[in-house]
Amino acid sequence: MHPLKPLALLAAAAFAICAVTSLQAASQTESISSEDFVEEASAKGVAEIETAKLALEKSQNEAVKGFAQMMIDDHRRANQQLAELAKSKDLEVSDDAELINQAKALVLKLRSEDSFDKAYMNNQVVAHRETIELFRRAVNVDDEELASFARETLPKLEQHLQRAEQLNGQLPEE
Repeated sequence: MHPLKPLALLAAAAFAICAVTSLQAASQTESISSEDFVEEASAKGVAEIETAKLALEKSQNEAVKGFAQMMIDDHRRANQQLAELAKSKDLEVSDDAELINQAKALVLKLRSEDSFDKAYMNNQVVAHRETIELFRRAVNVDDEELASFARETLPKLEQHLQRAEQLNGQLPEE
């Protein structure tokens, strides 16, 4: 191998990492409107509760069931807070999950009992990453009460993601 080739590969990798980091930083500071945040956050919360109910029914794993119950409790509480805030600002919350999240729930329903837990936990990791990104953007929303709600909710969402990743890693691959 040419002696400069590893250096060129290393430089290309470093450039790629910097580019991705810059894009992530830019998307984290990108703002979102109050209306869009309330709509998206409430829809994601409903989806969390609905998929968690499904997990309580279908899962055979006590740790997964415990996680699902935590999702129901925590997201119900957050949804109630968000609904109260939204009502005081004449903003509408979603009373139904986004179509994409409904489709994900349908896929989970169709999975066999053996692979359900892994499918559910994979979904939870992805869903929480997306929700965390949404709440990071909402920290910059022009409404201080909604921004405060986002800031206060973020640590709990990050805990959910950490637990979802941990549980997902403990489950056997399909």
